[in-house]
Amino acid sequence: MLGKWKIGRWVNREVSVEVSEQEGIRSLHLGSDTVQSSMKLDDPYELVLSYTRAMMAFLLFRPQPEHILMIGLGGGSLAKFVHKHLPDTRSTVIESEPKVIAVARQYFHLPPDDERLVVEAAEGGAWIVAHPDCCDVLMVDGYDRNEQVPALCSQDFYASARAALCDEGVLVVNLWSSDSRFDAYLQRIESAFDAVVCVPAQRRGNMAVLAFRRSPGRPRWDDLRAAARSLQSRYGLEFLTFVEGLRELNPRSAARLLV
Repeated sequence: MLGKWKIGRWVNREVSVEVSEQEGIRSLHLGSDTVQSSMKLDDPYELVLSYTRAMMAFLLFRPQPEHILMIGLGGGSLAKFVHKHLPDTRSTVIESEPKVIAVARQYFHLPPDDERLVVEAAEGGAWIVAHPDCCDVLMVDGYDRNEQVPALCSQDFYASARAALCDEGVLVVNLWSSDSRFDAYLQRIESAFDAVVCVPAQRRGNMAVLAFRRSPGRPRWDDLRAAARSLQSRYGLEFLTFVEGLRELNPRSAARLLV
């Protein structure tokens, strides 16, 4: 905690929201000291936390998304990155706690709603049930205190997530590989989707799980690396490292990713 100081703390019956700063990094905490979101003060649109960068690995498979649905806002890191770097993409963000939305706008440079970004205060599981076939990418980062929100990791939720996606859609979930329930969550996702791959974040423990409504067709490593080089040059994220993570953790041959 040395060198860290609080900007503000807000508490209601459901959640405690806290903002802190340390060494030029502003962070959001929900109910604990665990960092839920971070922002570099001199570059508010950079993806500071490695798990947020790993979640963008979906661009290897869906490089031009039309509509991204995000469940869980946090400080808005992913929403801001998409809004800045993917100008042809619409984003809808569902956040259950209105105070988190207010804090993201006041302290984390989340832009106001416009024709490409809409942020709604609602419960994510219920929202996707009411909106089938609404997006081609669904990003889920649903943590409260030190665990996943139960309603956002159930078998019913993952079935609804599949229904919310178009035929070529991909679900992206942030999981903790150290969680004792990690295997159970992964099995639920695998039972709901045609193909599932894992992409490790650079920070040990976080895992981006990509689940495809329809298999991406056993892509060749050469093609994935070529895509990664292009994406890395365009967005400044470590896409070549993501490809190596895919090779390390998923079924493969010498030539292809076998999903």
